[in-house]
Amino acid sequence: MREEVRQIQELLEQQAYVTDAAVATSLYLAMALGKPLLIEGPAGVGKTEIAKVLASALDTQLIRLQCYEGLDANTALYEWNYPKQMLHIKLQESTPGAAAEKEASIFSEPFLLKRPLLQAITDPVRSPVLLIDEVDRSDEEFEAFLLEVLSEFQVTIPEIGSIAATHRPHVVLTSNRSRELSDALKRRCLYLWIDYPSFDKELQIVRSKVPAISEALSSELTRVIQAARALNLSKVPGVAETLDWAASLVALNTTHLDREVVSETMGCFLKDEADLRKFETEAGHRLDEMMSPGS
Repeated sequence: MREEVRQIQELLEQQAYVTDAAVATSLYLAMALGKPLLIEGPAGVGKTEIAKVLASALDTQLIRLQCYEGLDANTALYEWNYPKQMLHIKLQESTPGAAAEKEASIFSEPFLLKRPLLQAITDPVRSPVLLIDEVDRSDEEFEAFLLEVLSEFQVTIPEIGSIAATHRPHVVLTSNRSRELSDALKRRCLYLWIDYPSFDKELQIVRSKVPAISEALSSELTRVIQAARALNLSKVPGVAETLDWAASLVALNTTHLDREVVSETMGCFLKDEADLRKFETEAGHRLDEMMSPGS
């Protein structure tokens, strides 16, 4: 592994984020080339966490834009503070001055409400981490707008003019692949695919994030989670659910899994009624097999 990549990996691990060479290399290249990093993969594998950990490791601000259907440019970029403008107009009614000057004053930066994209572009101190989360949930029109912003890191506000990035943000986009993103957006980004972790990696994550858990219990629950993912569930448990289950078992002072404990706590990692029934049936028949090293 190259020294630069190793340093990134160490930075992430100092934040208790268990990573690998592929993730560290992608982050290093994204920062070195100044390009956005598009991370795709199943829900719950830690895509969003990468941006949070990166911001913490770089000791910089994390600015998050949560995407959803119907998200528009104004909500993501800026809006005018209409109540403040109205109050200013009222206060200026009896003061001398041309109407044009008064109008210009209320469409200036003090009356601007900066939304995530503009906040990221105008950070006056250092490059923030801009997380554009679940970009696949936004409409194609918004994706096209986003493409323009990420191309130049510059936006134009008609009443003020062009605003260019003072410190170019580190951009991380995540997608659960609920729809196919455009080729244009993908070309603009470096790409990283993250899948569910291997047994060894997930076990390391559990022991890192829930240090109070015993070695035996952490191995058992990790094997059970890995086996659950092979059951064709409608909502496959992610790493966050694994950690919730681990923390819950520690809170219950559990040292080993058995059918009763699993049945009472499986709501920590399964969030669908049909999945609960299916898993309970499977666990009832072969929990020992699920927990065995060869499962």
